[in-house]
Formats: sequence, C-alpha cells, structure tokens
Amino acid sequence: MNSRSLDPPPDIDFSAAPLEPPTRADVEQARAALAACEPAEAERLLNQLLERTPRKDRALALLNDLLEGLKEPAEAVLARIVRLDPNNLAATQALSLSLFNRGALAEAEAHARNAVRLAPTDAQSHNLMGMIMTEAQRPQVGERHYRQAARLLDAPNAILLANLAWNLKNQGKMAESRELYRQSVALAPEIFQTLYGWAQMEEADRNFVRAGELLDEAETLAPNNPGVLLQRAILFGRDGAYDEALAALDAIEGRREGEGLGPVEWSAKGRLLDRMGRHREAFAAFTEGKRTLRALTGQSYGEDEAAGLAGRLKAFFVAPRLKILPRAGLRADVAQPIFIVGFPRSGTTMIEQTLSAHPQISAGDELPILNELTGLIPRMLGSPLDYPEAFSELWLGDQAEGLDNLRDHYLQRARQLGAVGNRARWFTDKMPLNETHLGLIALVFPQAPVIHLLRHPLDVVISVFSNHLTHGFRCAYDLVSIARHYALVMDLVEHYRREVPFKYLPIRYEDVIDRQEDSVRRMLAFVGAPYDTRCLDFHANRRYARTASYAQVTEKLYDRSRERYRAYREQLRPVIPILEPFIQRLGYRID
Repeated sequence: MNSRSLDPPPDIDFSAAPLEPPTRADVEQARAALAACEPAEAERLLNQLLERTPRKDRALALLNDLLEGLKEPAEAVLARIVRLDPNNLAATQALSLSLFNRGALAEAEAHARNAVRLAPTDAQSHNLMGMIMTEAQRPQVGERHYRQAARLLDAPNAILLANLAWNLKNQGKMAESRELYRQSVALAPEIFQTLYGWAQMEEADRNFVRAGELLDEAETLAPNNPGVLLQRAILFGRDGAYDEALAALDAIEGRREGEGLGPVEWSAKGRLLDRMGRHREAFAAFTEGKRTLRALTGQSYGEDEAAGLAGRLKAFFVAPRLKILPRAGLRADVAQPIFIVGFPRSGTTMIEQTLSAHPQISAGDELPILNELTGLIPRMLGSPLDYPEAFSELWLGDQAEGLDNLRDHYLQRARQLGAVGNRARWFTDKMPLNETHLGLIALVFPQAPVIHLLRHPLDVVISVFSNHLTHGFRCAYDLVSIARHYALVMDLVEHYRREVPFKYLPIRYEDVIDRQEDSVRRMLAFVGAPYDTRCLDFHANRRYARTASYAQVTEKLYDRSRERYRAYREQLRPVIPILEPFIQRLGYRID
C-alpha cells in the first residue's frame, strides 16, 4: 500500500450549540480513551454521551469536541459524524482514509464514492478514489481518478504524482511510472515513501541495481526502516543471496523491540528458508505468518458462507434446467475472453504470460468482472431473487435479451479495465477461483475457451500456505482451511463438468514443465489461435504480472516447484485425508 492522502485528515468544523457544563468531564474521559487507543471503552463512553444528547446539533457538537486535540480523528467518532451528517465532506473523507489505512477497502470505497458525489471538483475526493481503486486491483479506474485530481489542482503535487506512478507500476506501465517518480522526487526529494515506492517499481521491472540505489536514498531519510529492510531482503533473494536476505529480515525483528515480524515478512522469510532447503524452519515461519495474520485481522476462513454458495450453485446449475435456459449470442465484432481458471498458486500466471506472448492475445490479468456480475444479476434481470436463482427470470418474455446484456456489460468492463489490447482477437481473464462460476460463464460466454490449470493438490496447498493471499473466503489463513476450500471448489468443478456444457480444457502444470511445446500447441489450438514460438519464451514477456508469482514468471521454465510437497510430507499430514480423493481422481500420487 503505497498511495497517500494529499493532505492530513481535514479539519472538521461544526456550527452547533455549546456543550452543557455537566458533559464536559464525560467528553474528556471519552477523548482520553480514544487517545489511548482503547476503542471499546471509547465506544461505550461515546454511546453514553449520545444517548444523553438526543438533539442532532448537540450530538454533532459533542463529536466535534471529542476530535479536538486528537492527532488523527478516531474512526468510531468519524462514523458517528457521517451517520448524523451524511453530507459532511470532511468527515466522509477522513473516515474513508481511516478505513483505507486499516485495509477495509470495501467500506472505504463506499465513503470515497460518496465524497466524489458530494464534491466532484475536489481533488482530495478523487485522490481517495484513486488510492482505493489501485489497492483494490482496479488500477485503470484509479488512474482516471488520479488524473482528474491532477486536473483540479493549480500546480503539480508531489504526492499525487507518486500515487499515480504507483498505480501505473501496477498496470505494468513502467516507463510512465518511472518518469512520474522522477518528477515527484524533483518536487519533494524529502518524501521517504516516494523513494521507497520507486525502488519497488524498479525491482518489479528487474532493474535491481537501480532499486538498490533508491533504497539507499530512502534509508538516509528513514534509517533502519522495516520496509527498506524487507525490500532489501526481496532484492537479495532475487539475486540468490539468501543469507543476506535472511539477515535483513532478522534485522527487522531485532529493531521492533519484541513485536516480531508481520505476516508478509514471516512469509518472505519462509520462502527464503524453503529455497535454502531448510524446510522445517520454513514451515515454522509460514505457520507463524498465518498466526500473526489471524491475530492482526481477527478474521478466519468463511467456511459456512463458502459452503452455502457452493450448495446453491450445485442446486441451480443442473442439466434439466440448463437444457431449457437460453444462452447469450456471440459478439463477433470484439475481442473474446479466454478464461484461465485454477486454484491460486496452480500456475495460472505462467499460462497467462505464455498466451499473452502471442500477438493476437492480450493479458487481462485478474479481472473482477464475473464476481461483480454475481451482485448485479438480480438488478439487471429485475429479479427479487439472488444469484444464481435470479437466472429464473430468463424464462420471462421481457428478459429475452438478459444474457446478452450481461455479456455486453462484461465486455465493456473488460475494455474499460484495459484488458483488450490493440489488434487483439482474445484477452485473458485469470481471476483466481473463477471456476466457482463456470455455470455463469457457460450461459454468458458459451463459446469461450476455459483453460483449467491443474497441479498436484499437495503442491498447491503448500504454495498457498507460503504466500499472503485473500482469495477464496480467506481460506489461506490456515493450512487445513486451504485444503477444505480446495476440496469444495474441485467438487463444484466436477459438478459443472457433469451438468453444464461448456468449452473446457484441463492442463496439468507438470505437463507444461515436461512437454512445454506440446502443451502450448494444445492450448493455442483450443483457443483457435495459430501457433507462435514466442509463447515458449514467456519469461521474456516484459508485462508485469500483478500476482505473488510476478518474480517467478520472469525466469525460464524450471521444475523446482514440482513435487515440492515431498519436503513437507510430515507437516502436510493433517490435510492428506481431505485431499487424497482429488489426488487420485486427477491421476497424481503421494510418494
């Protein structure tokens, strides 16, 4: 998260009646709780105060008084202000920024959108939307808001330039990103975060020497900064200097006075130890990373929600119903999607890099559109039912073009998100776990190729466990929950394959490693594209992949990740009974 607010949280000014003297001590007590970072106690005191202050103007005055003297407005107080006064721009912006800073992107987006509605000519409102959209993996939308913010300012702003540079880096537009970072540093050379973000961009663009130089400059502004140490560890790791990388991570732990490493740092340490063959220590690091993640977020696998959705999808998408449901027509005038599906860490990024090396195929990356459609379908079809049951509206005469409308919405959003390249006949969509919605794909894009990446289930589980991922109802927060969600998704795929006709090609990760050319020829023939030898050199594809695999796909094809599970056979024992049925069905074995 490298984007920043243009200004400190704005001052919040209310014109309201003065507080009654008896409440002053209560206000001071609540403010002390907020300042001491005791949110539960502050919330309790705040509730007491507001219960005794029924009038809106006096309640706003109380809240305003609570904010006085606080370095950062407390989120609970800001939320109260926005509920009492939804048109208060300053409070709306401050609440959105607070939510963004703690990673609550969906909530932050809702308030940022309202800030734009309230003040469409305010640069900070657009900057907030840019920050949130960039972090939410919708950088094209974020770019538009950043550029609108720039148009609204009288002069170039160093922070806004750096925010836009980070956004462009996430789109793989490295040259533009580099130039904006240069301009930002020229305007404000003293901003640590700009140099740090620039260093990350250069590392992603494989300019390791320049990345190191920028980290040196950043460290002069913030000596011993943990972020700089983490980025140095990443650079050392990419150069194969594993001992130096571990030393940088150990330095972070030593300088936090007992707080230890965070989830991302523990995962990075585990991956380094894995590369060094120190597998027992690596697994311990991965385990600690997941423990700290659960403690930090208070979240865990949403198993009931995941199972409920899978059950409803299986109940709706059955052969008798599919025989009488219509299908969307083919739009022959635009580029068509190629759906690359598979569980996270199964090799989908490698396949996207392979296919997008073809001149007729552009990379769409992880498009959020199918998931967006699941929320839009009831409204677009005018149904009182949720997805997937809302598809029952397709039998009604006034929804005869309902699927065509869904198709056009998907294609328009794909174009808006920059998925469709110049002269491309196809574009890829490799959002993880899109296989959950194969029934939706079959209705809206019945002729679209679906390439399903398969990999040894134990290799998939240990790879997910070693990374910091949020896909799949937060299943990656624990080893056993990863295996359970894998089983749930694969069971759903088997159901779709029995009940739903669609264009499906399973590809094994191991076959791509062993017989690369044959696998590439199969995939291109399945898509309908002519064979092109450039697809064999996917590591030469200069496109930046916005996934945990971004570094691996810049290397030539290697097999060190195949049967990785063997080194963790003992630690994986709890999940083997969950995965064994799928290991056998997919033709794998446990050595």
